[in-house]
Amino acid sequence: MGFEQLAALRAQLASAKAAAEPALSVGAVIGRLQQRFPEAFPRKPAPKLPLKVGILAAPAGALGLTEDHLRAALGAWCRGQRYWAGLAAGASRVDLTGAAAGTVTEQEAAWAHQQASRHMRPEGARKMPARNGDAPASDAG
Repeated sequence: MGFEQLAALRAQLASAKAAAEPALSVGAVIGRLQQRFPEAFPRKPAPKLPLKVGILAAPAGALGLTEDHLRAALGAWCRGQRYWAGLAAGASRVDLTGAAAGTVTEQEAAWAHQQASRHMRPEGARKMPARNGDAPASDAG
């Protein structure tokens, strides 16, 4: 089988796989993770804990998820101030059961601090209005 034929076969398989996968939102996948693994995926207002490096090897099939679903959900979970705040040098990382599974390195902590600083809103800045066109509530009353 030639390279072109192999590439075409892979494209066909990917297309068939995408058509067979149920459409799940990232939020729905995170909800499943929170239900199944509450120690690793705590609900607000609890702080997010640094996850074990390589935690993606989680049993996607046992959760009725695909690796793509898991990858998207973990990408969203590990983005944002709430997660980056937990990435302090020396902090324990956790596995799916909440057990210690490594520590945050100095480099990882510096990266998280850089991300948090880059995405901070200036003091006094307001959140953007909802996308549905609603204006923020007026301070005057």
